[in-house]
Amino acid sequence: MPGRDPFDSDGALPPGADRRRADPDEELIGLDPDDPETRAFAAHLGRMQRDRPTFTVEGYLDGVSDFADSANRARGLHRLVAVVLVAALLAVAVYLVLDAVGFVLTTWF
Repeated sequence: MPGRDPFDSDGALPPGADRRRADPDEELIGLDPDDPETRAFAAHLGRMQRDRPTFTVEGYLDGVSDFADSANRARGLHRLVAVVLVAALLAVAVYLVLDAVGFVLTTWF
């Protein structure tokens, strides 16, 4: 049964696989490496083409760090939406912790 990863165990691409994943430097041919926009584009490509573990704690934490980095780069309405989302998640987490502590205390006493 073929796996989901297009790379073989030896790192070679099977026929018909996406060639951009194999060599991201091909996207930057002909661009000035000292240009700040080129460096920002290269960083964007690196984030988009990075393989990270999925369905693991490390994968989820990596996704959270990507969200935090994106929220820190955002401006205006996008930043406000990210702040509201984080505040809502923290409010739910605080409510759940307080509810659990209340349940434990009422059970003991």
